[in-house]
Amino acid sequence: MTDSGQTNAGDPTPSTPEGGDGPTVVPGSGNAAVDAAVQRSEQTAGRNITPFSELPVAEDTANLRFGPDLHPGLLALLPLVGVWEGEGEADTEDRGQHRFGQQIIVSHDGENYLTWSSRAWTFDSGGAVDAAAYRESGYWRISEDDQLEFLVSHASGVIEMYYGKPLTQSAWEMSTDVVMSSPTGPRMGAAKRIYGIVEGGDLGWVEERVHPDKGLVPRLSARLRRVAG
Repeated sequence: MTDSGQTNAGDPTPSTPEGGDGPTVVPGSGNAAVDAAVQRSEQTAGRNITPFSELPVAEDTANLRFGPDLHPGLLALLPLVGVWEGEGEADTEDRGQHRFGQQIIVSHDGENYLTWSSRAWTFDSGGAVDAAAYRESGYWRISEDDQLEFLVSHASGVIEMYYGKPLTQSAWEMSTDVVMSSPTGPRMGAAKRIYGIVEGGDLGWVEERVHPDKGLVPRLSARLRRVAG
């Protein structure tokens, strides 16, 4: 995400009042937001990822109402836990500009990390699904001094280590320190990601990645609704 201040549907930075010429607070809008959140929770509160079989250790849960308590060290990441689905926009070297769908599962088992799983699929020019894409898994951790650690492994043969910090109680920014490709994986530049809970309770995120000729450029962004948790 650049410092231009521009936002789009996948931008996790919510709009806020910024003076006399900026957005104004609409009377009653707070109550409407609360009512909308309650309505959403009625549909998502009872949903969770389904365990395959009973294990001798705690099962992963993507719903904080079920399973073990969230580790106290993860409270700064609590809003991420859940199952999220939606659509986004991409601009990649191999395909150019296109849209994609995505599901993200953020779960925990009571230990001091979050488990991350993301699956995506692309759409053709007519809006039909045409291929699976951008699959990744990994772990989120956060230190006692609020240093974010995000280890990501891509199905394409790339492993990345992101470091960063919370921007607010519901937004997180980080950049890669390490990007490694396997012999069969693509060569990828350094990256920057921002995740955040946006207006309406959705999860928005943006990835910028270093292009060999253009520098840091937008590559992926999406806005996802909570479907469980």
